[in-house]
Amino acid sequence: MTAKERDEALTRVAGTVELEPLAECDVIIEAIIEEIGAKNELFGSLDGFCPRRTIFASNTSSLRITEMAVSSGRPDRFVGLHFFNPVPAMALVEVVRAGGTSAGTFETAMGFARSLGKTPVACRDNSGFIVNRLLVPYMLDAIRAYEEGIGSIEDIDTAMQLGCGYPMGPFALSDFVGNDTLYLITEIMFEEYREKRFAPPPLLRRMYAAGHHGRKTGRGFYDYSGEAPVVSHFVKR
Repeated sequence: MTAKERDEALTRVAGTVELEPLAECDVIIEAIIEEIGAKNELFGSLDGFCPRRTIFASNTSSLRITEMAVSSGRPDRFVGLHFFNPVPAMALVEVVRAGGTSAGTFETAMGFARSLGKTPVACRDNSGFIVNRLLVPYMLDAIRAYEEGIGSIEDIDTAMQLGCGYPMGPFALSDFVGNDTLYLITEIMFEEYREKRFAPPPLLRRMYAAGHHGRKTGRGFYDYSGEAPVVSHFVKR
């Protein structure tokens, strides 16, 4: 992007802390807290003043799209658009079609993702979609492996980076995503599937309760208060 393109793009960006200005939008993507009640309340409010043409989308990573679509009052114009973090660097968008999503809405959502330079993949409406259905159990298994003394936090992270080619290990990733976010996702997915692999390990529960949520709080599996991250005393054996 050139400086001119940047400046032109910035003229098309506006901020607001009110919902009413969103009435002019063609697509609204929700990215609030991962709680179904809060999301349903938001979409119900938006439905009151947005025109019928407006497509509602959720950036949820674990909640069912169908429940939000029903609460929105426009299930045919509702879709999941799950962007990956950090969004500027990650190309993938999971496009989730609920039972009531119309073919036109789904195709528009796929085209919208492509127009942003992203690579969309189609997903069924199941908790976790594709990536988190596979990624979350891996991250939880890493925590259990540490709890069982399989290896240190640093060695498990290094092993998965160098052994599997991952850009960061599971503990660094959890801190980056937010241990609170991971915990909420596990609660949602365990409620959905009732399988042990989705259940939050005891250490993750303690970290959530203690407010050690990762980079956002300065401490998670690693302590970020110094020049370089070091394993937090809270989790160190």
